[in-house]
Amino acid sequence: MTKHVLFIVTNAPVIGPHNRKTGFFFAEVAHPFDELDKAGIAVEFSSPAGGWTPYDACDEKDPAQKGFLESKAFRRLNHSRKLAEVDAADYDAILIPGGLGPMVDIQRNADVQKAVVRAWSTGKLVSAVCHGPCSLLGVDLGDGTPFVRGKKLTSFSKKEEYDYAREDVPYELEDALRAEGAEYSSTSNWEPHVVVDGRLITGQNPASAGPLAKQLLAALNESA
Repeated sequence: MTKHVLFIVTNAPVIGPHNRKTGFFFAEVAHPFDELDKAGIAVEFSSPAGGWTPYDACDEKDPAQKGFLESKAFRRLNHSRKLAEVDAADYDAILIPGGLGPMVDIQRNADVQKAVVRAWSTGKLVSAVCHGPCSLLGVDLGDGTPFVRGKKLTSFSKKEEYDYAREDVPYELEDALRAEGAEYSSTSNWEPHVVVDGRLITGQNPASAGPLAKQLLAALNESA
């Protein structure tokens, strides 16, 4: 049986007081897509508004990114399904890539939160990388307890943000996750770091996107 993964991607092209150009970080879609597609996993794309999804930091010297940019999948991504019209329970996993865009329209978005709850409560895998774990903020499973409380996870770190986008983001993601009770961990800046806590799989930064996809793939195969 073919496994299906739903990517939930930002629609936000700018962020912050300086109108910094943003979107999803290209490698954080391209690398997971490459890993999953090679393994025969079906990937579908959704976004809060549907349709076009702006991107940032595409490196065409990277074969996986160049391949994705030229693929039918990339064209599908730019006609993404509106998340409110998608049922996350129809997929075996959801994946929320980062970039700065999610800090505009993914964080504390009611449809995103609903998708996380729906995936989790139906026994599916929930994965997110870099700024993507902002999707987990404010989520509760119906008992008022923050979804992330007591869960081991990672995201883009304060140390990384300090040199990257501190003036552009509305808050420090690491601090916000810790404030809701997450057991947060990180490694050196821009080095791969993936945390698996049961059905929750998170990656710290762009370098973690491929390794996260490998962990997701292993989990999908275990649930076959």
